[in-house]
Amino acid sequence: MGKVYLVGAGPGDPGLMTLKGKGLLECADVVIYDALVSPAILAMINPQAEQINAGKRMGRHSLLQAQTTHLLIEKAQDHAIVVRLKGGDPFIFGRGGEEMADLVKAGISVEVVPGITSGIAAPAYAGIPLTHRSHSSSVTFVTGHESAGKYRPQVNWQAIAHGSETIVIYMGIHNLPYIVEQLSIAGLSLETPIALVRWGTRPEQEELIGELETIVEQVEKTGFEAPAIAVIGQVVNMQSILSRCRPV
Repeated sequence: MGKVYLVGAGPGDPGLMTLKGKGLLECADVVIYDALVSPAILAMINPQAEQINAGKRMGRHSLLQAQTTHLLIEKAQDHAIVVRLKGGDPFIFGRGGEEMADLVKAGISVEVVPGITSGIAAPAYAGIPLTHRSHSSSVTFVTGHESAGKYRPQVNWQAIAHGSETIVIYMGIHNLPYIVEQLSIAGLSLETPIALVRWGTRPEQEELIGELETIVEQVEKTGFEAPAIAVIGQVVNMQSILSRCRPV
């Protein structure tokens, strides 16, 4: 019986992959990876390892979640090192908690290897500090795409609008009109700055800067698409200054 490692691949820049995660990729027998893992990270995988694309993105699934979990159990029974490679961090909107619980229930040895989540790295590469002494002392991370199977939505936009000075939204592009509407209803000013960061930390990274009042129209006009992180709050105004110091 082998062991499953839930490894965070980070946001895309291979230099942000953890040393422990890289070491596991280099000696893995099997790697089951998600769609948003960058090619530069996949290039680190042991060339002798079996590589399987689990491929989950909105509306496009190579494997269903139950199939992925079953596959992890099956591979762990026959191989010593099985890596479940997830973009960002496994426990930040990556279903890592669910997969780990299923593996434990099945009697499979499992360990999580954290990664840098895109909600932190993408804004940083865009020159947006999530906290700043003059602008923000709190951050909220929220999903913009809740499970369709939930009995009722769990995101309390009223609490989010008034409970944090910086809001970071994952997977929110497709629901952006709804998100803006809910934040406005909750009392957040439509003049609040917002930044969208697409493919954060990768060479193809791009940003779209605006205000809540204008951002939906900007997205429509420019054809700005997912995957992207949204950052809402006064810290976005720092982008015009700090983006000149973007990592290379």
